[in-house]
Amino acid sequence: MQSLLDRIEVVDPSINAYRVVFAQKALREAADLDRIGLLDDQPLFGVPVAIKDNIDVAGELTTVGSAGNTQPALLDSPLVDGLRKAGAVIIGKTTCSELTVWPFTENETWGKTRNPWNTDYSPGGSSGGSGAAVAAGLCGIAVGSDGLGSIRVPAGFTGVVGLKPHRGRVWHGPQSWHGLSTNGPLARSVADTARFLDAVGSDTPAGGFSAGLQGLGRPLRIAMCLKPMVDYPASARLGDEERLAVLTTASVLKDLGHTVVEHALSFSRKGPNNGMIRYLAGVDQNLQAVEFPDRITKRTARMAAIGRRIPQRIIDKALRDEVAIGEQLNQVFDDFDVVLTPGAVERPLRIGELDGMGALLTLRSSGKRIPHYGIWNVVGQPAMSVPAGFSSMGLPLSVQLAGKPMDELTLMQVAAQLEIAQPWSNSRPV
Repeated sequence: MQSLLDRIEVVDPSINAYRVVFAQKALREAADLDRIGLLDDQPLFGVPVAIKDNIDVAGELTTVGSAGNTQPALLDSPLVDGLRKAGAVIIGKTTCSELTVWPFTENETWGKTRNPWNTDYSPGGSSGGSGAAVAAGLCGIAVGSDGLGSIRVPAGFTGVVGLKPHRGRVWHGPQSWHGLSTNGPLARSVADTARFLDAVGSDTPAGGFSAGLQGLGRPLRIAMCLKPMVDYPASARLGDEERLAVLTTASVLKDLGHTVVEHALSFSRKGPNNGMIRYLAGVDQNLQAVEFPDRITKRTARMAAIGRRIPQRIIDKALRDEVAIGEQLNQVFDDFDVVLTPGAVERPLRIGELDGMGALLTLRSSGKRIPHYGIWNVVGQPAMSVPAGFSSMGLPLSVQLAGKPMDELTLMQVAAQLEIAQPWSNSRPV
């Protein structure tokens, strides 16, 4: 633990992954673990885990990336409590975008978080600090939250594994954007991702996720979807290097014995509209939950104001429509086991690239990079970001694997095969 804290002291000033580090607390917790020793059922014994700053840790501020909160949390959230019981050491809280609204992690209160592979670029968001911390080796696992890609975006941009579990698999608090958002892990390896779910996931399969990682005993049918499923908030073009990352991954999967078929998902406009209604209304939820909403910056407050004008009947209809949207989307699983898509379709934003831009233009400019993520939040199904090499600029590339309801295990089994075939965990930016 001391070695890791020393590393954070040297590396983090250049990337700003942590909002706060619990140095003395973490050392005491590590010493307690040394003294007590490994207990039964502690898959994260001694692992330093970082917590996104929208999740409560007892005695610490939960800023949600803003200046709007001043009172420390009284209790650990159930998720943090579960991590401690699994043997984890809570090492600090990671930076996030203001109210977790944006897919980049820059704000006036807590500064700009940078990509450890190239500090001129963003690590994405809203869980940008979690992605940067894992990529830079500043924690073992980091917790993020994902409402329209906020785990998978930074995982993809920083070259780590990021899993959005099926809705309800991992505890999530009341600010869930009307069911869009869930908490999940960012980690260097698929095995660590499985350990996280073993520690805090509900309804785990027999033997746990870790035991099942090597259990993929049959070839799968995989649908490769290159066309953006969601043409919102702006039309997106798949970059040449990002396309090649998907095609290369498909080739590796074929070599592993799987069948990969290019496939266009059957999809209606209701899906992206549904996600945007719940997202905007959720931003207003977040704003109403802070102590001093007048301290939120103009751009974020504007997004909340748009959400506040959405009538409750429209939100209720969006929630009802989810069933039909899911039925349509899940037709793909009549013929396929897994869906393979690009991750982000172009490079991450440069630091400060959107400074001074208005709310809707910021949403359009940042959202067009990530059209493949949000639909899996709408239907609540698992999806994960998997590293897929590097661009000519030396920045990580990624692909997304998405699956059937409650079927994180198959996604992790496929990702584990990819990890063995083209190892990524030894690639480190700093």
